[in-house]
Amino acid sequence: MDLKYLETFKTIIEEGSYARAADKLGYTQSTITFQVQQLEQELSIKLFEKIGRRMQLTKAGETLIPYVEETLLSFTKMQSLGTSLADMKQSLSVGVAETQLCYRLPPLLKKFHQIAPGTKLFLRSMNCYEIRDALIDGRLDMGIFYENVGGNTDSLTLHKMDSHAMTLIASPATKKQYPDFKTSGQRLDLPYIIDEPNCIFREIFTDYLREKDIHLGHTIELWSIPTIINLVKNDMGISYLPTFTVEKDLEDGSLCAIETDYDHMEITAVCAHHKNKWLSPVMQVFIDLLTNAQKS
Repeated sequence: MDLKYLETFKTIIEEGSYARAADKLGYTQSTITFQVQQLEQELSIKLFEKIGRRMQLTKAGETLIPYVEETLLSFTKMQSLGTSLADMKQSLSVGVAETQLCYRLPPLLKKFHQIAPGTKLFLRSMNCYEIRDALIDGRLDMGIFYENVGGNTDSLTLHKMDSHAMTLIASPATKKQYPDFKTSGQRLDLPYIIDEPNCIFREIFTDYLREKDIHLGHTIELWSIPTIINLVKNDMGISYLPTFTVEKDLEDGSLCAIETDYDHMEITAVCAHHKNKWLSPVMQVFIDLLTNAQKS
């Protein structure tokens, strides 16, 4: 039996369709179909059935999943025996919080590639809650997010990376007009520019506004931290972000910090994986790079 057929089967399950599996593996969809058919012939079972327009797992296919995962894991372990990191051919699926991916990870990813050039990294910019849930469900190998999401992490192993200060930011003109975010009971005709509703930073600052009974004009919801920062620079409103994302802007004066009673608030970045996940040598190197970055 060709192991690549098992890998294809596993990828279809993870990605949810033949088309997405083909895209991830670099195959045509006809190749994916052929490999599934070959696997079905060798096992003498039907793995998928078409219901409407969708292909769904059969009961036999569901039963096969743990055996495929065990076989592929055993093969990966055997491959790592006596193989240097530079020669290992593996892939890692990693979900990353956008602020970490944009501002903290690039130099570490470069170093990782130098150590393990044969490892393919599949990086996805994701919401912290989505990363946590995908790790629990086994849809990601590793995740980099903020432990402040809390809850439902008992099945995960968390490796602390670093703690980061938070800052309420505004343009100089906006701060001059709205300098006070400590006095309770204010009604400010000022937009709050921030990420999606489940964004950790948004949740923290929304709690602060609720505690202080401060009401803002409205919320501008975006999905790009750099875009949020650029809008704040252009007098469009305020935002609440990790300080490391705006350090240069604060230094050159294009942005200002507004004082709050949350000025000592910190969020902690972690690298995580399922506690039952076998840590391959390349995964361990990846974790070491992330957790030791602050010490170096």
